Amino acid sequence: MPRLLSAGHRVRCLARDPERLDGRPWRNDVEVVQGDLLDAASIGRAMEGIDAVYYLVHSLAAGTAFEERDLHAARNCAAAARAAGVGRIIYLGGLGNPDAALSPHLESRQRTGQALREAGVPVTEFRAAVIVGSGSLSFEMIRCLAERLPVMVCPRWVTTRVQPIAIRNVLDYLVASLDTDESAGRVVEIGGADVLTYQDMIKQYARARGLHRALIRIPFLTPRLSSYWVHLVTPIPSSIAGALIQGLVNEVVVRNGEAAQLFPDIKPMDYASALRLALAKLDGNAVETAWTDSMASSAGDRRPVALASSEGMIVERRTRSVAVPAPMLFRSFVRLGGERGWLAYNWAWYLRGAVDRLFGGVGMRRGRRDPNDLRPGDSLDFWRVEQVVPGRMLRLRAEMKVPGRAWLQFEARATGEATSELVQTAYFAPKGLFGLLYWYVLYPMHALIFSALARKVCEAAAQER
Repeated sequence: MPRLLSAGHRVRCLARDPERLDGRPWRNDVEVVQGDLLDAASIGRAMEGIDAVYYLVHSLAAGTAFEERDLHAARNCAAAARAAGVGRIIYLGGLGNPDAALSPHLESRQRTGQALREAGVPVTEFRAAVIVGSGSLSFEMIRCLAERLPVMVCPRWVTTRVQPIAIRNVLDYLVASLDTDESAGRVVEIGGADVLTYQDMIKQYARARGLHRALIRIPFLTPRLSSYWVHLVTPIPSSIAGALIQGLVNEVVVRNGEAAQLFPDIKPMDYASALRLALAKLDGNAVETAWTDSMASSAGDRRPVALASSEGMIVERRTRSVAVPAPMLFRSFVRLGGERGWLAYNWAWYLRGAVDRLFGGVGMRRGRRDPNDLRPGDSLDFWRVEQVVPGRMLRLRAEMKVPGRAWLQFEARATGEATSELVQTAYFAPKGLFGLLYWYVLYPMHALIFSALARKVCEAAAQER
């Protein structure tokens, strides 16, 4: 989205739940239309006056029937595009030799491209293997395995050849195709500069993170058993992991040079460079998308407490409603810390600060600059203020000693003229297995403290009304 806007394009988004786009920095620069590709009647308006449609839809999270859902959505999209006179559909699918016996997942990706072509609208179909960067489920699986397992028992598929590509290069191709008429009606295979094995990818990731990992191959470890193992040690459920792992048996490398001929200005980067960029995003807390953002159904997936993992980060989110306007709720949490304290289990916060100071950390001794005002860069006990959106959001970055990186974020979302919703989110990016153990060992205490904190922030806001 930022790339299309910076290139001067006018953009319209189709979303089942437009509210999920709130807070994106580009939200006010685009038009948003509510609709669902599984409901053909709801998408006609979205296509009106459109020159090109980007089709980036996948139903893998929906379960075993994802193939039929994907075909249904693609056909609805193509039919609506043809009726509205859309000039082009640009689709991102999956790499793999169509003449080979592909896994159901990879075959579905290519059948989806064919379904988009059925209505007669010219389609540019990009086919890629593992995308290295935020929002990539395959990369998340490799990342989690490398982060969490000092010794990995691996099946045969770790020696399958793969040609990973940086998400930055994928975006290059997607945007450039708008101005490359020759790509219309073509299937374009794209990949990075390196052809590796999954074993190579895991080992290079571990080296980039300063981790030592040993891989032991066991030939009788089946895809089904592998999916259960991935389910156990990563946030990816076995239903999704199974579909992905079946595809890892297929070699996914670029078989022709059409991408270089059509897009000579794009120079695909190597895997090591792609890794550095992906990790820099994490280190800078600049991850824009994550696979856990997706909705499994049109009904939505909002829950008061959600524990998930995205781009290597564990995310715990708590939501509470309160009968005060959003600016008043914002004032309640922007005054946390310092002499006011942390409202709930204050002794636990100070105990954590004492332990941190004992081990050479900053502890709680710094307090805060102003009792009522915060600005980016301020110290706040053992936190650093990373971002403030007046009246709406506060993000704190932990500076205490932890085996990883941590953030705590508060959002005040208006739900009416005199009502609002507190969204309190704790993020933790663990470093290795010890970081993961640290989170789960302390999670019962964290859950108790953060739940009480959300409640007390809302109560304090209500009392000041």
